[in-house]
Amino acid sequence: MPNCTTFLDANACNPEKTALVVPSTGESYTRAELLDRVCRIGRGLLDLGVGRGDRVCIYLDSSTEYLVSYFALWRIGAVAVPTNRVYRESEVLYAVRDAGAVAVITDAEGAALVGRIRDQAPSLRHVVAAGGEAAGATPWAALLRAPPDCRAVHCRFDDLCQIQYTSGTTGKPKGAMLTHGNWIAAMDAERDVLRITDADVYLGIYPMGHVGLSWGIAALRAGGTYVVMERFELDRYLELARDYRATIVAGMPPVIHSLVQTPPGTEAALATARAMISGGGPLTPGVWKPFHERFRIPVVNAYGLSETVVVGTGTAIRPEHYATADEFKSVGTPVGFSEVKIVDANDPAQELGPGEDGEIALRGPGVALGYWQMPEETAAVFLPDGWFLTGDVGHLDRDGMLYITDRKKDMIVMSGWKVYPTEVEDVLVQHPGVRDAAVFGCTDEHRGEVPVAVVVPAGNGISPEDIVAFARERLAGYKVPRRVIIAGEIPRVNGWKLLRKRLREEYCGAGGE
Repeated sequence: MPNCTTFLDANACNPEKTALVVPSTGESYTRAELLDRVCRIGRGLLDLGVGRGDRVCIYLDSSTEYLVSYFALWRIGAVAVPTNRVYRESEVLYAVRDAGAVAVITDAEGAALVGRIRDQAPSLRHVVAAGGEAAGATPWAALLRAPPDCRAVHCRFDDLCQIQYTSGTTGKPKGAMLTHGNWIAAMDAERDVLRITDADVYLGIYPMGHVGLSWGIAALRAGGTYVVMERFELDRYLELARDYRATIVAGMPPVIHSLVQTPPGTEAALATARAMISGGGPLTPGVWKPFHERFRIPVVNAYGLSETVVVGTGTAIRPEHYATADEFKSVGTPVGFSEVKIVDANDPAQELGPGEDGEIALRGPGVALGYWQMPEETAAVFLPDGWFLTGDVGHLDRDGMLYITDRKKDMIVMSGWKVYPTEVEDVLVQHPGVRDAAVFGCTDEHRGEVPVAVVVPAGNGISPEDIVAFARERLAGYKVPRRVIIAGEIPRVNGWKLLRKRLREEYCGAGGE
């Protein structure tokens, strides 16, 4: 039965091929060296007393240590609990306590933070610190001195290997329970979507605490090379793509938007790229189309969630779709063994027909077991027949292509009219003076809710009145923002996932508009 790390053993039969590169630290690992580190850390964790079923938080920046921690924990049958290094004490404490973590793998600074919350986390027995000494912590280097005799633990497809917390944009974060089978499905589906081979070089920018890491792991699974960029910075991104001759590059809507705004000649840095990934948010036609026309790099516009390991169960635009890309609006068709249908948002037993907007439901081998220690929340969206209710709104066309309209919870209902924020944002970012835009609903005593927009200007001189006038020419009157706020930035998780809840808290006030 499977353990989702055994591909590392298979790949090591060609031991000298470069598997992982971290340019910022000068690190480079062959397939054999990567497997060796994974086995040593796995053995070191076993020697600490971490074993099958134990939950271990990872609280690091994207790094070799983060990736190796995943693999080592999966290999010994333990459960990885990834967190974001920008988490504050209360957020780390929540993950440790909710998961019942027995250990935290972090760095010296993170170990100091964990030390301050340790008394409030009775399950916590060990802290492992990478990159320096930390009081009360076991050095990462000490684990690396363990012998590399760590055969992958025998697992079942439905054995838990990860608790992936949602971003917590609404309410308390929920821990999606991901399994070895979920991860095997994700590796296979993403390798299929991108047609990855051992000749590919993947430039990854997704935080390792996010399921977007799966694209990098899929590249490793296929025998390719994974080049790690810890944080996106445009000039550095272009430099790495050029220097490592990247064939597949990670993107997201803000990255693609930034590339469209670069000066002529930038295309040369991406000359070797045959595909770009986009996900994590809507890629609007106003950004996607000019990127395609200028760079001529097919965008794999993918749809999935933490609960599905991205396209472990999800959809994507495939090369055969790209001649038209559905006018640059669709997220494609089901990947691998995935299924998709549209259901009535108020009655999931009722399936809707082509062109009808409703809640998107997914079913397939990448769907999580449910939410950790949340039976009611699990029952509400993980249905007995295997369908997962995503909370996203969309429709299928007659060819089975999926279109995302919006998040169900983000939909604004004004005087009975439904306003989808993404549709309005798509229009606002087409204004030449707008660099970024977000739309959300504020409570209104007479109309229930009204749409409000925050825009980040691309230069000087833009006014709220300009934005409203621009929107009125392109949208039905009820969709036009009733208030426009000019701001220097829009809050996003890791710079890309929009935090509408925070915008509502900041701009709506207690009484709405």
